[in-house]
Amino acid sequence: MNLPVPATTSEPLRTIEFAPTDTLLREDVNMLGALVGDILAEQRSPEFLAEVERLRRAAIRRRESGAPVAEIAELLEGIELEHASDLVRAFATYFQAVNLAERVHRIRRRRDYERRGSAPQPGGLHDVLAGLARERVSRDELLALLPRLHVEPVFTAHPTEAVRRALLKKEREIVTCLVADIDRGRTPAERRADRERIRLALTTSWQTAEAPSAKPSVADEFQHVGFYLSEVLYRVLPVFYEVFEDALRETYGEAPVPHMLGFGSWVGGDMDGNPNVGADTITATLAGQRALVLQAYRRDLLSLGEALSQSITRVGVSDALLARIGFYRQHMPEAAAKLKPRHADMPYRKLLTFIYERLFATMHEQPEGYVDAAEFKADIALIEQSLREHRGEHAGGFAVRRLQRRAECFGFHLASLDLRQDSATHDAALAALLEDPVWAERSIAERTQRLHRLLQGDEAVASEGNETSRSTLDVFRAVATLRPRYGEHAFGPYIISMSRSAADALSVLALARIAGCVEQSGGSQIVPIDIAPLFETVDDLDAAADTLRALFADPLYREHLAARGNRQVVMLGYSDSAKDGGLLASRWALQQTQVALTKLARDSGVQIAFFHGRGGSISRGGGKTERAVIAMPRGSVDGYLRVTEQGEVIHRKFGIRAIALRNLEQTTGAVLRATLRPRVAEPREERWRAIASELARDSRVHYRALVHANADFPAYFRAATPIDVIERLRIGSRPSKRAGGEGVTRPPGIASLRAIPWVFAWAQNRSGLTGWYGVGSALQRALQQHSHDAMAEMARDWPFFHTLVDDVEMVLAKSDLGIFERYSLLAGDLHARFHADITAEFERTRDAVFAIKRRHELLAEDPRLRQSIRLRNPYVDPISMLQVDLLARWRASGSQDDELLQSLIATVNGIAAGIQNTG
Repeated sequence: MNLPVPATTSEPLRTIEFAPTDTLLREDVNMLGALVGDILAEQRSPEFLAEVERLRRAAIRRRESGAPVAEIAELLEGIELEHASDLVRAFATYFQAVNLAERVHRIRRRRDYERRGSAPQPGGLHDVLAGLARERVSRDELLALLPRLHVEPVFTAHPTEAVRRALLKKEREIVTCLVADIDRGRTPAERRADRERIRLALTTSWQTAEAPSAKPSVADEFQHVGFYLSEVLYRVLPVFYEVFEDALRETYGEAPVPHMLGFGSWVGGDMDGNPNVGADTITATLAGQRALVLQAYRRDLLSLGEALSQSITRVGVSDALLARIGFYRQHMPEAAAKLKPRHADMPYRKLLTFIYERLFATMHEQPEGYVDAAEFKADIALIEQSLREHRGEHAGGFAVRRLQRRAECFGFHLASLDLRQDSATHDAALAALLEDPVWAERSIAERTQRLHRLLQGDEAVASEGNETSRSTLDVFRAVATLRPRYGEHAFGPYIISMSRSAADALSVLALARIAGCVEQSGGSQIVPIDIAPLFETVDDLDAAADTLRALFADPLYREHLAARGNRQVVMLGYSDSAKDGGLLASRWALQQTQVALTKLARDSGVQIAFFHGRGGSISRGGGKTERAVIAMPRGSVDGYLRVTEQGEVIHRKFGIRAIALRNLEQTTGAVLRATLRPRVAEPREERWRAIASELARDSRVHYRALVHANADFPAYFRAATPIDVIERLRIGSRPSKRAGGEGVTRPPGIASLRAIPWVFAWAQNRSGLTGWYGVGSALQRALQQHSHDAMAEMARDWPFFHTLVDDVEMVLAKSDLGIFERYSLLAGDLHARFHADITAEFERTRDAVFAIKRRHELLAEDPRLRQSIRLRNPYVDPISMLQVDLLARWRASGSQDDELLQSLIATVNGIAAGIQNTG
């Protein structure tokens, strides 16, 4: 997307060009840019606006002429702190305006496709189903898949961007105004009014701090994610099904579309290294989620009550519905007293009143409340059936079915709450419970034998041990208490971080049984949760098939699987595997693991459901979900996709309803294509896979030699990145490092740092090192050992390698080694030790991409993205140089100056907003 220079600019760039289809986008951004300029002049001064322009022009000169970055640095050197923060806010406000205009333009393009009607929008459900029909997917084949199709985005509490809810609502106000005039159909007066509403939103945003002054609690994180679930996805969900039904009708004829979308959350349940999460947050989160969804249902019921005004004297009503009203009159006299006499002949309104009151009683846990969501859905079904039987299809049936779709998905739980804990914590808990201090050091066979005795009731624990064991057991007790109250879908899988053996899964079963988290099933007691091992390092991914093979061979675990429908959830860790072995080794290990586990599933009779732990940045598995799904190994998708969404990705993909709908369509369409018509077997792939194994090996060796084997590298990392600032950010409730509880030990250095701040830090210093380091050396060696033609063929014809090379190219294009050098100089003597080698690897990677793609410019095949990055840089570069200057001053103060820290935090937020794909 080409980004125009704001209207305040007196020196337009010669490179700014717009495609004819982007004319209205240009108008939107110029209008927003002019407003931002006016606001800066009004809120600060005309001189301040002129200074912003001087900095921007200096950044442009540097980019256009290749001048050194020193000119920008000189303009910013020694700047006053308040002034520095305002400059950052100024550039970030431009980013906000441009980002919103781009998103609205995506909505405009979708409408253009729908209006033309000649061809559906690529990647949408109409396009995908039409494509499947062309590939001779039969109606029966498609309809057989739909009942087992499942797509589930899972929102995690891993922020690299935390936009205040107040600012989210202001963004929504701006989007509403832009969408209202998306095709320039508003009158001049209406447009003036819209412009003033936008000015109001932008100005109050300027006057509002980006983040609260206090570190957010788990409850705050829940409120943040709850906004997207209850304000966006709740509204979008039925529209998704309507689009699917329409696409299905158009291509294959009328057919029902079953429930296939779900949503999950880690907020309040992710205990891994977060002492702020436990049984109490699990309890509070589920209560909060229930309150949100019940409030949403009650709003819908009020709207339905306005719509369903049918009089029994004018139209028939089902006997079952009338009987239900009679039942409620008898058993809910207080609610019956609220019925209005003028509604005496309006049966739908009367039943809706009772349902409304029952939901209120449910929210307050009163006896009249619904036992579960099934009872609520049964009441709504009575209304839908009565309307259908009495000519009500176009007299409310549509709105009632929308509520049914929502109730089917969101139940009384809103989103399935995943639980996650580190295997080391489970070991520490068992060591305390079994009074065995060396439990974690014992062999897998020894631990498995004793875990069997615990599971079979042949051994009891003497006490509840220590704080770690007590808090761990409390979590399972909470599950036992809450699952009957909130329903079987209230909890997602229990995820075991750092899974390395079958004993890790058996440990969770044993702890659950010790805590009494069991249910009766077929005459035996079963643990009513899915246990999902999370394989995170490259070695653990490589060993995953052996780990699961041993687990499936365990008779007690196999009993558990049988009770769970012989379905095993496996989570794949993109973040920590890349931090462990580098991008290329991580991607190949993930690919190999999916191939091996897909074969194991066929051989063992167990369905393996892959849960992809992807982040926002390329080095953490980020990128387009649609493209990633198509690149997955044949047979690994099989109608199922569960994937994490986190940080700025949530805001970008689900902040606006129309864009959320588009993302759900694209993801579901990709799952349909990958399942029904995966790419055909490729005879060349065996050779390609052998080359990929070489690449992964060579890349990992080079990456680990820098990151893990060099004793001085941790110190260089801490000096050449703003990690010390990131660790103090108040955007998440959990620590930046995994903190050990009682009896839990953690390795020192890089290994204990979480993947998110690791990646975030290298994105902030503009190197993007985590997305390419080690790749260049491996590619250069492969180019020497194999022909250039062979490597180009892989990149052209193999989706896995094609996606990998494209992702690396994008990170290279966003990197700026000139600015990175200024950060590296902060490391003093260590700069000479590391900077030259890092720069050389960047150049090797870039040159290898050029050779493979036979191009001499990054992103030559994607001119819009190239231009977008090029035009954003003049706004990001001054913030980066400010950050370098402020870092040096803050560290010189002993990292104690809070005023400096607050200015630094503003630069972190500004750079993240500008470069995107940060963590």
